[in-house]
Amino acid sequence: MYAIVTKPLSFEEFLAWDDGSGREFELVDGVPVPLSEPNANHEDLIERLCAYLEVHCLEANLPYVSRQSKQVRLKTNPDEKEKSRKADIVIFAKEEWQRMKGNSSSAAGYIPPPGVIEVVSTNWKDDYLTKLAEYEDLGVSEYIIVDYAALGGIRFIGSPKQPTITIYQLENGEYLPGKIFRGDDRIESRLFPNLTLTASQIFGMSR
Repeated sequence: MYAIVTKPLSFEEFLAWDDGSGREFELVDGVPVPLSEPNANHEDLIERLCAYLEVHCLEANLPYVSRQSKQVRLKTNPDEKEKSRKADIVIFAKEEWQRMKGNSSSAAGYIPPPGVIEVVSTNWKDDYLTKLAEYEDLGVSEYIIVDYAALGGIRFIGSPKQPTITIYQLENGEYLPGKIFRGDDRIESRLFPNLTLTASQIFGMSR
C-alpha cells in the first residue's frame, strides 16, 4: 500500500512523509510529486563532484558542507502552500549543518543554503529557467549548472552545443549574467575561490 496525501503538507511534514514506494519526491504546493530517476552518468557526476567538494572544503578550511540529493525549502508567500526542490548538490553552511546534527529532524535546506549545484538532464528548462528563478528568489548566493551532455538551449550554451558549466552569483538580490566555462577553463567560484578544477575535469566525473 502506498500512502495517500489527503491534505497539503508543510515542508517538515513532507520530510517525514513516506509513501512506501521508494521513489524520490519534491513538494509542489503542498503535494508530493515524484521525480524521474537519474541515469548512471548523471548520478556518477553528482556523487564524485560532491565528494570532491567535501574534501576540498576540509583541506581549504572553508565553512561549507557539501551534500547530495537534499531537499531545499523554496520561498513562498504566507498564503501559499509550501514547495521544495530536491537539489543534486547542496552547499550548506557548516554552522547550519552542525545545528542539524544536534537534533533528530531530517537534514535539509530549511534556510537558504549558500550554494546549489544542478546537473542538467532532459528537462533542462527547469535548470536554466525555473530553478534559476526559484534559487534567485530564495537568495542562494551561488547557483551552478553543470550541463555535461550539452542538453541546454542554444541561448544558454551557444551553438554548436558543447558541455558547459554556468555559474550565477547573487548581487543585490539578483543573479548576475551567468559565467560560462568550457573545456580547459578553470572554474571561478565565490564559494570555492581556490578551486583548481577545469570544466573538462568536472565533465570527466560522469565517466
